[in-house]
Amino acid sequence: MSTGGHVDNGGRAAGADLASGPFSPAYRLITVAVVALITIVAFEFMAIATAMPAAAEELDAVSSYGLAFSVMLTGQLLGIVLAGVWSDRSGPMPGLYAGQLLFASGAAVCGLAPSFTVLLVGRAVTGLGAGLVVVVLYVVIGRVFPAVIRPRVFAWVSAAWVLPSLVGAPLSAWLTTAFTWRLVFWIVVPPTILTFAAIVRQRARIEAGSPADESATTTDDQRRAHRRTAVMGVLVALAAGLVQLGAHERVSVLSWQALAAVAGVVGLLVVTPRLVPAGTLRMAVGIPSVIVSRFLLNAAFNGAITFVPLMFTQERGANLSVAGVVLAVGSFGWSAGSWVQGRPAFGGRRAVLVSLGGLFLAVGILLMVAITATGLSVWFFAPAMVLAGLGMGFGSTSLSVLLLDLAPVSDYSAASAALQLSDVLGSVIGIAGASAIFAALHTQGGDQHTYIVIWAVLSAVAGLVVVSGRRCVAP
Repeated sequence: MSTGGHVDNGGRAAGADLASGPFSPAYRLITVAVVALITIVAFEFMAIATAMPAAAEELDAVSSYGLAFSVMLTGQLLGIVLAGVWSDRSGPMPGLYAGQLLFASGAAVCGLAPSFTVLLVGRAVTGLGAGLVVVVLYVVIGRVFPAVIRPRVFAWVSAAWVLPSLVGAPLSAWLTTAFTWRLVFWIVVPPTILTFAAIVRQRARIEAGSPADESATTTDDQRRAHRRTAVMGVLVALAAGLVQLGAHERVSVLSWQALAAVAGVVGLLVVTPRLVPAGTLRMAVGIPSVIVSRFLLNAAFNGAITFVPLMFTQERGANLSVAGVVLAVGSFGWSAGSWVQGRPAFGGRRAVLVSLGGLFLAVGILLMVAITATGLSVWFFAPAMVLAGLGMGFGSTSLSVLLLDLAPVSDYSAASAALQLSDVLGSVIGIAGASAIFAALHTQGGDQHTYIVIWAVLSAVAGLVVVSGRRCVAP
């Protein structure tokens, strides 16, 4: 896709690139725009979880609380699949423009939402925009930055997730408590507009990374493959949407919602195998188990933390600031786990780290069950969140490394797409499953037993990674 920029980008020689960096004059504006966009998307992801209990209560939709998260992830799932196809056919600019506009528009709609239905529409649009932006930014990095600089660029991209992880939840809690939850959505709109303007100014530079008519050189086979991928992505998103539609509230077994959920599950089982490596559903040794492990980790972790703020406010009467701090503490565990797994001593033992990550996550969620059942202070959730975050740092990060270790270079693109699909689909299914349990067991008198069941089930899901992690080795 890109020549690495050694000669193409403005005619500079490789030696000049070696002496420059992401924030050198040649790359500064694009680097700032990329890092800013990732930070904005990350903040929206991290902050909304803390504000959502207040939004659900005001819009009279506590029983459908989890749908606000999973519907965004479904939109993101569609955006991820379409972004790759769109970029391959038309270059990164159309998808990048559309992604930013959709992200900002969706957030604005959420902030103005007079009803929960309108909020869900805004969340879906926001997710679609986020999916487009995150994937296309990787294409931009590949086009603009030479290979020698890219590792430092990706280091900044990773760092862009750290600050929102630490301050997103507490800031969201303060805005919601002091003003209104709507501000948490609106606050991302102005910076998104600014980054849009910055990207427009750099359009010529980004497009210069490879031939402007590259879509014209696409073969008929490639175009057919693009169309198949796009269709499969739409079908997966629709199937995931049906699962959420049928599972977010208590319904009878013979209702149309229940039938929609069954149809969605069948659709996922039929379509998803076409987008992931063969053997994924049976947890085959190698890359298939990497994909399965990532799916299980995201399902357990995101399904569990989604209901933490709601439990704090509804069951314990804690304010959102407490929930924000506890969620932020979990990011320290994730960062620590990521740092530890990167030590040279663990270079040949990543499969063990994946299993260990599943164990830590399972124990962390099980500790949440014990704290809820015994009535201990919500502050005891802090060590539970650290354990869960540590498990994700060990497991999720190691899986990213294992994927590239196990996949041939020619399969990097397809394998990476499958891993992203497992990330989002795991989160969607985990949250949808937790939402279904919440809807089925929710009562006006209290939901302590509901949270215990949700977290016990998700702890068992995390425990499966202990098994699948051991299969993340070369066949």
